[in-house]
Amino acid sequence: MAKSSSAKKSSKITKLNPQIKIQNIVVSADLHANIDLFSLTKDVKEVSYEPEQFPGAIFRIKEPKAVIILFKNGKLICTGSNNTKNIKEVLERAAKIISQYVIEIKD
Repeated sequence: MAKSSSAKKSSKITKLNPQIKIQNIVVSADLHANIDLFSLTKDVKEVSYEPEQFPGAIFRIKEPKAVIILFKNGKLICTGSNNTKNIKEVLERAAKIISQYVIEIKD
């Protein structure tokens, strides 16, 4: 009877040494406010919003580079950065802009 290939592999133990590099951090947040995505899109050229295709507005930040997906209920996802310093900077900058389009503050 022939041995399976997995049985052959398990008889030889190889140590793995993974090289870890953080390339993309994904952050979710809640602004605890309802946002007027239509006005935000009209006034801010970096924001695109097509609710027929996707319920979130896409806010592309150029420097530091990141993308924020913003929903009208104030929840957001930030992606595309590889360190927490840049994420903090992106979210602070975006919050200043987005705060001008708050419809209602939630508890």
